[in-house]
Formats: sequence, structure tokens, C-alpha cells
Amino acid sequence: MRDWLKEEAITHVVMESTGSYWKPVFNVLEDAVQVYLANPQEVKSRRGHKTDNKDGWWLAHLLRHAMIHPSFIPPRPIRELRDLTRRRKRLVGAATAERNRIQKTLEDANVKLSNVLSDIFGVSGQKMLDALLEGKARAVEIADMAKGRAKEKITAIWESLDGHQMRDHHRQMIRYSLAHLQFLEKQIAELDKAILEKIEQEGLKESCELLQSLPGVQQTSAVSIIAETGNDMKQFETESHLGSWAGLCPGNNRSAGRSKSSHTTRGNVWLRSVVTECAWAAASKKGCFLKDKFWRITTKKGGKKGPALIAVAHTLLVLAYRVLSTGEPYQEKGVPPVNERQKQRLILHHARRLGKLGIAVSSSRPATAPSSPPGKKSCRPLSGP
Repeated sequence: MRDWLKEEAITHVVMESTGSYWKPVFNVLEDAVQVYLANPQEVKSRRGHKTDNKDGWWLAHLLRHAMIHPSFIPPRPIRELRDLTRRRKRLVGAATAERNRIQKTLEDANVKLSNVLSDIFGVSGQKMLDALLEGKARAVEIADMAKGRAKEKITAIWESLDGHQMRDHHRQMIRYSLAHLQFLEKQIAELDKAILEKIEQEGLKESCELLQSLPGVQQTSAVSIIAETGNDMKQFETESHLGSWAGLCPGNNRSAGRSKSSHTTRGNVWLRSVVTECAWAAASKKGCFLKDKFWRITTKKGGKKGPALIAVAHTLLVLAYRVLSTGEPYQEKGVPPVNERQKQRLILHHARRLGKLGIAVSSSRPATAPSSPPGKKSCRPLSGP
């Protein structure tokens, strides 16, 4: 196909992004022609008129008239780094699932260590688990294995182990899970080494350090962000385009000049998840404006943390765009500058609040309302917005 396209002097090729089936074709054509990867939602044909031939004609027609927005395809080194980081995330999830299986088996055997210990895979929990697998120690002896702050809970630990029903079947199932968990941890360690080598090889260490200057972003998260977006922000026109591409901004639901409630858009789920995890960490960091923003929105939404978390994640992604674009590390400077639309909304909000407090606001400058008797407020109509 590539040779035929060269013979026909074809310079541009367009195809739909259908799962992973476009990747083999793209790998062959990447160095020969300009490939446009189209979003199926933007180029879908009319209902009842969808065939392969008509799809090809329709895509060529849209490309000929510059009506296709090509999807972002990072360079090959970034794609290889993306494969490594995504596999690592999958393995971390598998390790968490394996720990949950061990916990489920312990519950089935009437072992209630999780009710007492915050982490049964810590130093104290691991020693107790090994003793349970050997089956030779009594509950009192196992409780005495507590280390550090767990010693304060020896009585509760003994009660959680007293009368357990641990059998050979449970021990066998736990050993299977521990063997698998050990294999996963070894794989994750090898992936971490390969990721660091890839970062050094491709000269991405400086970009990772820039991202680590952001609140809540550590090395693993910084590498994952680079693997999804790349270190060159020129492929995104503005920071708003990056937020939309990651699925961290609300959908466009505006009619008759009024913006209605809408859900977040569908975007890069891998980038969205890692930035959301960083947002949780940033929302609990002292002296950071993101923490104030998180709780301000949470209070406004009646205690719901979901909208506040998405808002903090979007702000964090905007900051990542700025540090990668400018090449300067993040400095805590308070709330970032607002645009004109946000400014007008703040003016309207504070004008209404002042009106409720009895202060009239004009279009030029605020004026204090006429004095009123004690215990009674007076408020004249606002002449401003």
C-alpha cells in the first residue's frame, strides 16, 4: 500500500481512529506520507449510508476541504515511553487487586487484622501474616509481633486473631497471591528502571523536573504526564485545548446566551487519572492556593468533592502547560490571573453581595448606603451590573 501511494504521488492520507487497528498502518506510512488520524465522532457518516467505500470517499472529501482536525500522535520515543508508563499503571492496579484478594481470604478465615492495622502489608502486618501461614504460633504470640505504633494495639490485635478459622486451604490461596504479588513487584521495579533509562536517553529529565515543581506532582506522575502529552506544548493551541483533550473541562452546553450544566468531556483517560491523583495531593498541601480552591468549591457544592477535584485537576494541568511552555519552574504566587469573562463574573458576584449588605454599587465607584436606624438595613437599587 505504501509503495502504491508513492507511485500515485499521494502526499496526505486520512483514516479513522478505531481502537488500536490504526497503529500498524500508521507505523508503515509514518515516514512516507502525512497521516491524518480523524476522530470518528467528528467524521461519522449519515445513518444508513455507512460502507467502507463510502467511508473512504467521505474522509477524502473532508480532508480535501480541510474539514478534519487531526488527532495528536506523539513522536515514537514518547509513544514508547507511554507504553511503559501505561503498563506500569496496569501492573500497579493488578498488585492492588491481589492485595484485596489476600484481604478477602483473611476475612473468610475470620482474621480481622484489617480492622486494627491500617496496612496489613506493613512491617507488623507482614510478620503476623507469615506466622499465620506457618500455623504454629498462637494468637497471643502473633499479637506480640507488633512493631512501632502497632504495639499500642496489642490487645485489639489479639482479639482480632482469637478464634480464627485459618485452614490449609486459606494458606494455599494466600501463598498463590503472595507469589503473584512478588512477581508483579519485580516487574514494576524493572519498568521503573526502563522508564528512567528512557527519560535519560530522550533528554526528558529537565521536563520532568519542571513538572515536579508543581504542587502534588512527584516523579512517577511527572513521567506519566510527559508520556501522554509530550514535552512540546506547541501541538496544543492553548491551555484550554489541553484541558479539553484531557477531558477535564465541562462540555459546551450553551443556548440563548445562557450556559447550562454539562458533564465533563471525554478525553485521554490516562492523563485525566494521573492529574486527578495529583489534584488529591495538591488539595491537602498547606500554603497552596489549590487547597483553598478545593474547599471553596466543595462548600459551594454542598460538600461534594467531585466537582472541586476536577476543577483543581484542570488548574493543575494548566500550570503544567505553562511550565512546559515557558521552561521555568512553578513558583507559588497565589491565584493565577483571571480572564475577562471570569473578571466580570466576580464583579457581578461581589456587587450582589454588597447589595445584600446594604451597600449600593454604581458603575463608577461603590458608595455607602444612607445611614439607617440601628437594627434596620436600608438598600437602594443598584445602578451598576
